[in-house]
Amino acid sequence: MNNSREKTIIRTSVISIFANIVLAGFKAFVGLLSNSIAIISDAVNNTSDALSSIITIAGTKLAGKAPDKKHPYGYGRIEYITSSIISCIVLYAGITSLVESIKKIIHPEAADYSIITLIILISGIIVKFILGIFVKKKGKDVNSDSLVASGSDAFNDAILSISVLISAVIYMLFKISLEAYVGAVLSVFIIKSGLELVKESVDNILGARIESDLANNIKMEIIKEPDVQGAFDLILNNYGPDKYLGSVHIEVSDTLTVAEVDKISRKITKTIMEKYGVILHTIGVYSVNTQDEKTAKIQKEIHAIVFSHNGILQMHGFYLDEAEKIISFDIIIDFSIKNREELYKTIYDEIQQNFADYKINITLDVDISD
Repeated sequence: MNNSREKTIIRTSVISIFANIVLAGFKAFVGLLSNSIAIISDAVNNTSDALSSIITIAGTKLAGKAPDKKHPYGYGRIEYITSSIISCIVLYAGITSLVESIKKIIHPEAADYSIITLIILISGIIVKFILGIFVKKKGKDVNSDSLVASGSDAFNDAILSISVLISAVIYMLFKISLEAYVGAVLSVFIIKSGLELVKESVDNILGARIESDLANNIKMEIIKEPDVQGAFDLILNNYGPDKYLGSVHIEVSDTLTVAEVDKISRKITKTIMEKYGVILHTIGVYSVNTQDEKTAKIQKEIHAIVFSHNGILQMHGFYLDEAEKIISFDIIIDFSIKNREELYKTIYDEIQQNFADYKINITLDVDISD
């Protein structure tokens, strides 16, 4: 892990821990004095935020461990696990707040607010908004899901505290207690935010689709090479934030020598690493027929057959081996097609029927990247 990134995450988390512990202490004190379950719940929530930041620091330190024999790709994915834990804490805080609010709706208790109470609540709201902006920005700057989740949680806390403040003012002016109802409504929003953060964390752990911009930029960079006619099958495996290892296929003329192809692949690897920080450990080659018109004619006919069907995203890697009478190429079928295997078989049968003298090899690729 980049040392600067690790230091930023830890420094930001330490600031968050300090702020949340101070806020939790003040709110717990005021909540006990005023007999306000909403303020006490808010204090508990601040304590959970401090715990989240501690988990972030632990996850960052573990993720920074050097690769070893058992984990040759490093420990970067630990950050996704810690992000999941923090998301669950946000979810738990929302559920707890909702439960406590419902209890107070069923069994109302008189609160005793004061000007000091309002000052503490207003101060807490200001601190939480500033903390949320700061932590979330730092999280985006260093691509840390854990910090982004913590920043989002701080915003949610500020909103929850606003509801408590409004309830306190209304009670002081009109003796109408609304804090439990407002707390219940806002708890639902916090639960929703927690669920969204959990989903994002799980997506990262399972392996989500490559960002369109990154995938397209890498492919565009590759085809800038004069002898590269196309770039396909880009696969990027994420081993932690900003750590991608992957592979790609390039189309080149069948007249190039092995030495020439090797030079091209090495140059591509170097360029993509320098520009995008992505390690392309494998660059496969599709040989493009350039020797005769017959091959071009057959390719055009097969292309027409393939794209006469709905749901075909791409056809690439076409090669005709006249000596062995083999035609090979790849197709990509949209995930929206319910029975992709059935469509694949239909296309295969049509092509085999039209070119009975050849053995047809069609690879069904997966729509991994744009």
